[in-house]
Amino acid sequence: MFQATLKKMRTENLQPINYFLDVESGFLHLNQLLGKTIRLEHSGSQCLNCGLSKLIFRQGHCQSCFFDSPATGDWIMRPELSKAHLGEEDRDLEYESKMQLQPHTVYLALSSHLKVGVTRKNQLPTRWIDQGAHQATVILEVPNRYLAGVGEVALKNFFSDKTNWRKMLQNDAEAVDWEKARNLALDGIPNDLKPYIIRETTDIQNMIFPVLQYPEKVKSLNLSKTPLYEGKLMGIKGQYLIFEDATVFNVRSNEGQCVSLSIN
Repeated sequence: MFQATLKKMRTENLQPINYFLDVESGFLHLNQLLGKTIRLEHSGSQCLNCGLSKLIFRQGHCQSCFFDSPATGDWIMRPELSKAHLGEEDRDLEYESKMQLQPHTVYLALSSHLKVGVTRKNQLPTRWIDQGAHQATVILEVPNRYLAGVGEVALKNFFSDKTNWRKMLQNDAEAVDWEKARNLALDGIPNDLKPYIIRETTDIQNMIFPVLQYPEKVKSLNLSKTPLYEGKLMGIKGQYLIFEDATVFNVRSNEGQCVSLSIN
């Protein structure tokens, strides 16, 4: 039996992608568990910031930490709100400068449909994998998070910034004309960001996920309502575990939850 305070799964960009779960004794290589029955038992929660046994509010944080920690500032979800490039503090300027003042990319990714997104350059292709994207390509590379946010806001006029998680897990992705999509994106980029367009390569990156069987319908596992669950693991995609009975479990959205995990 393994004990874990859940954190987002670590990944390795191979074909297929390798997934690892942090447990108290080290790492659990989840690809090796495909086809096996897993038993999950919820035993409480622990804030990933303060380490106290408190209810999780959002993003693995208790309520007080969520509103105090610089790692959960509004600029995380809305990069256009970044202010470190102006020397202005949101919650902790040292942390915000470290995270915001580094190369960022604006990209297009195909999971359920084509979407626009932003991430730090050193987070590729991890960000695409976490979103369950089959294909992706970089449009812009800019020197800070604020400029990436400006580019993303402009491209939201042409592309969604959300993933339909149900379709993503059902492997129900829309067909994409990548040349047409890229040209649309390039036309929509503000003129002051055009010098940052990635022109030397237009390669489409492909991701292959370790899935034995995709579900026709999906039902999400809620640990507070179902503290004990057992099912056969049939796939891993994005940050989800996919089980034979069409139950899916979002590891990342359950960060901070404490579980016991056993394998049959």
